[in-house]
Amino acid sequence: MIVTIDGPAGAGKSSVAKRLADRLGYDFLDTGAMYRVVALAGLRSGIDWDDADAVAQLVRSVDIRFEDPRILLNGEDVSGAIRANETTVAVRHVADHPDVRQHLVSLQRQFAVGRNLVTEGRDQGTLVFPGAACKFFLNASAQERARRRVADLRVRGQEVPFEDILRQQQRRDDEDRQRPLGGLIMAADALQIDTDGISLDRVVQRLEQIVRRRVEQLAGEPTADSTDNQS
Repeated sequence: MIVTIDGPAGAGKSSVAKRLADRLGYDFLDTGAMYRVVALAGLRSGIDWDDADAVAQLVRSVDIRFEDPRILLNGEDVSGAIRANETTVAVRHVADHPDVRQHLVSLQRQFAVGRNLVTEGRDQGTLVFPGAACKFFLNASAQERARRRVADLRVRGQEVPFEDILRQQQRRDDEDRQRPLGGLIMAADALQIDTDGISLDRVVQRLEQIVRRRVEQLAGEPTADSTDNQS
């Protein structure tokens, strides 16, 4: 079974998805981290982001692996480096690149084969896994999301003014909604969850209850074979 969690940056998708996967005993896929890895690789190589061919070669050359809770770039643990503000700003250079998106979407679908999975991102329920059995769209106000980002960076030893983060985030929100590929759109069959003023545990608990009910519903549905036998 695949559970998708989409939403804007800072809505809590990664934290919620990881805890939900742990509670359900499912695998977890942080797709945003995959784009961050490519952005980090580009920053380190000094790539010209305007060179579309170079960016396409870059994404095909990097080895991205998940070793819970770490994410590896060519064997190196970059779990912290990909969360740096510099990497966050650079993600936009790879997010719109059709070759990058095509390659990473392919990797995401390969990762899901044969797994019970909780996956989070921006286009998981619309583009990557449109047939997912359970879809959520997490949201929060721009101010709340910016506060969370400032706090997260502070924990990582980076002090970035709230106003700068809010401005970057608003620009990213606009870009995400307007992206020609994988734009930020809530799937028609997704359930929206607003996380303002709600603790992480409460959000996870609510999603877990919904997923478990969905699992029970699917288990009770007759299969094609059983339907045929009754006719």
